Amino acid sequence: MTNEQLMMEAKKARERAYAPYSHFQVGAALMTKSGKVYHGCNIENAAYSPGNCAERTAFFRAVYEGEREFEKIAVAGGPQGREADGLCAPCGVCRQVMMEFCDPQTFQIILADGKGGCLQRSLKELMPLGFGPESLGGG
Repeated sequence: MTNEQLMMEAKKARERAYAPYSHFQVGAALMTKSGKVYHGCNIENAAYSPGNCAERTAFFRAVYEGEREFEKIAVAGGPQGREADGLCAPCGVCRQVMMEFCDPQTFQIILADGKGGCLQRSLKELMPLGFGPESLGGG
């Protein structure tokens, strides 16, 4: 699947976002190394902190299904009612979840670039000096 196709999947996932407070909808499409795609959307909560980001929703769904090897994720976000074409990078907590399951050198994060295209970065580029399983002597 191309980056552009994966981004279209993220934009579809964004339509399912539950964002009644911020009105900022985010969708994610996570591709495994076998090519299967898991979708996620942000889910807000009136108490704020119990909410969940789109990226973590996709990862948790995939892990629940037994997946452990991931290739890339596309993330699309923006204000409700507008096209998701601006840069919407994963938050620090989502990046930390990615560090748990992905090789920082090879895992790719695809973001809408605001110009109709995609920006691609490795997890290592977005999480320099990251803390992962190998930091504890495992992994």
